[in-house]
Amino acid sequence: MTSPYGFKGRAAVVTGATRGIGLAVARALTEAGARVCVTARDAEEVRRTAAELGGAGLPGDVADPAHLKSLAEFCVRELGRLDIVVNNAATNQPYGPLMDADPLVWRTAFTVNVEAPLRLTQHAWHAWMRDHGGTVVNICTEGAEHVGPHIGAYGTSKAALLHLTRQLAGELAPKVRVNSVSPGLIRTELARFVWEPAEEQIAAGLPLSRIGEPDDVARAVSWLASDAAQWVTGADLVVDGGTRVRSAYHLPGA
Repeated sequence: MTSPYGFKGRAAVVTGATRGIGLAVARALTEAGARVCVTARDAEEVRRTAAELGGAGLPGDVADPAHLKSLAEFCVRELGRLDIVVNNAATNQPYGPLMDADPLVWRTAFTVNVEAPLRLTQHAWHAWMRDHGGTVVNICTEGAEHVGPHIGAYGTSKAALLHLTRQLAGELAPKVRVNSVSPGLIRTELARFVWEPAEEQIAAGLPLSRIGEPDDVARAVSWLASDAAQWVTGADLVVDGGTRVRSAYHLPGA
């Protein structure tokens, strides 16, 4: 994927960056000239991805506050700066009715999906962005503003992340822009249980006639992180193939 945006001389950190959307984002930023620091829990995958991208890598769990502090400091130390933060790491557990949700797993969902983005942004702010500026992009979901079966914990935590995005955008301006990207159904391992059994049926019901690919999200992140979006903050860019407008979509032959 060739990006029209130039990030030469800038450094980025991407969480959950060894597969799916995170890997696509890390690649897109690298191809556009940024040096990228990747993180994920699997140390070997982090090493491999960092080597592939010619960047840096620090394995760890975003649920661990100490890791997030180390990550920001590591990026500044290894890459010399920290201009872009992409909070992508997430969990979709507990999956199922909320009346059956384990409170400890529910708490973990908020730790990973909401608290970790806040903590990493705090550390990036203190380590670099307070003095030099920067941009933060949070990966949310188009489902954050509506409800659905079995995804109550995920949707609720992502709704909180959406609000956090707007709150931080107000608090950190004008030095730092904070935005989010809300994907629809994307071909990732995290969502495989949704798309794999009925991909053709799902695609047929979307105005753009296919489910999303990680690169679709990466292009949106690249734009928001770039100077092309320098007057955009507190925004949520929905990348969903028309999911929200499909009620007006007239199926061919219908």
